[in-house]
Amino acid sequence: MNLVLMGLPGAGKGTQAEKIVAKYDIPHISTGDMFRAAIKEETDLGLKAKSFMDKGELVPDEVTIGIVKERLSKDDCKKGFLLDGFPRTVPQAEALEQLLNDLEKGLDYVIHIEVDKSVLMERLTGRRICKDCGATYHLVFNPPAKEGVCDRCGGELYQRADDNAETVQNRLEVNMKQMQPLLDFYQEKGYLRNINGQQDIQVVFQEIEKLVGDLRA
Repeated sequence: MNLVLMGLPGAGKGTQAEKIVAKYDIPHISTGDMFRAAIKEETDLGLKAKSFMDKGELVPDEVTIGIVKERLSKDDCKKGFLLDGFPRTVPQAEALEQLLNDLEKGLDYVIHIEVDKSVLMERLTGRRICKDCGATYHLVFNPPAKEGVCDRCGGELYQRADDNAETVQNRLEVNMKQMQPLLDFYQEKGYLRNINGQQDIQVVFQEIEKLVGDLRA
């Protein structure tokens, strides 16, 4: 069961990834985790990636793809994997296809958790954090008992600068622009499966389970 998980910020990817990994016992492989592991293990590619990251530069595709290949070759990926945060571009998607061929693996589904932009705006701009203890609230989904005051310690709640409407809108637009060509690529290849992420978390997961069940039938 080899899956790629896609979705805009706030779509609930992280929550669903946890559920998939727990239920099916496959590794959740995110780009950040892969880089950190390769750097910690001091592999040649990890050290190359570190040299770019230390300068604040983007890691080139050939290095990223090499690190992905190393990771997918490990024993814990024999039963499958859940890729998250890779691929980010069509050239990366093409390279992933090639490296999976080299490893004699195939991709089963690209699961895209779809959520309307207006809903994502509400989800992402509603977060509030306590200045004193760091507790997190949401104005709609997890509001404090008293507006602006932390239930836990009575501290003042604030909105992070990157959670304000203008920043969030910009982030969503940048992400959508980057993601759309990938969605089109996987749609053409027949891998793409869209799931409505505006439903209850458990209902979203049930739809994913149904997809995976079809693979195992």
